[in-house]
Amino acid sequence: MKKRTNPESSASGAKKRRREEEDEEVGCSHTAIEDGAISEDQCLPLEDDLTFSDTSVALRMMRAQFPRIDQASIPPFILQSQLYSSVNDRTQVDRELECLRRDKVVRVFKLNTGQDDHAIIFLDDYLNQVDRIVKRMEEKRQSDLEVFKWFKGHVLDSKLEPSIGHHELFSLLSLGGKVKDAHITLLINAGLLTRQLIDPDMYWFAIPSIGKLWKGLLQGRNELLSLLKRKRHKEMFLAELEKKRLRFSPLDVRFHIRDLIGSGHLKTVQTTSGLIVRISKD
Repeated sequence: MKKRTNPESSASGAKKRRREEEDEEVGCSHTAIEDGAISEDQCLPLEDDLTFSDTSVALRMMRAQFPRIDQASIPPFILQSQLYSSVNDRTQVDRELECLRRDKVVRVFKLNTGQDDHAIIFLDDYLNQVDRIVKRMEEKRQSDLEVFKWFKGHVLDSKLEPSIGHHELFSLLSLGGKVKDAHITLLINAGLLTRQLIDPDMYWFAIPSIGKLWKGLLQGRNELLSLLKRKRHKEMFLAELEKKRLRFSPLDVRFHIRDLIGSGHLKTVQTTSGLIVRISKD
């Protein structure tokens, strides 16, 4: 007697398998290129543009390759660990990054991930984000918005370090006008400042809305490491690995590969068949 199959179940199973295959592998889509989200040269295999000649080139390329994230109004950012994987000389990275910071090309932010994570954002991108915040608040008829002009013109322009003390913040804002506690509260609520837990009189400069990505950043790291640990030799060809799609991170695999190589969790080995990514030994 032949076993009868449910056509709807078969169709559902086929769709599920197709979805799993699509989730498992993803490359640069022609639609993304046609839409102008990325250019063809940004879709080069990671093996072909894993390293760069200097820090500035690496930053600009990774900014262009920053994944498009739905419902996250944050500017493109680059992790410092990604720079370490993209430029062979770490001392060169530190030296050139410091020059870019002092020249007010980029700002460096300490991320509240519980780890030693620092994000780098081009200053123009950050200032544009501040302007978008002000525009949204103007639409809501929020008061005391003059503080954002003072923040941009007197605080961000002169304080280049990742943190600032309450007294210095108050003094710099006072160059623009009479400062009230409500002004500083507004900057905190806008996500531009966060109080340091160990010293409430100190603030970290912050990236608004980036908290949405902390969980994804940490989960993506764990997911990628777990994927490699399940492999027999705890390694994969880079060309194969970069096609994988992560289930628990809105950031793409390229983003996480660069991060984990730079932080020392992964290493690369050149073979005649291509570049291999391997779990680093403890």
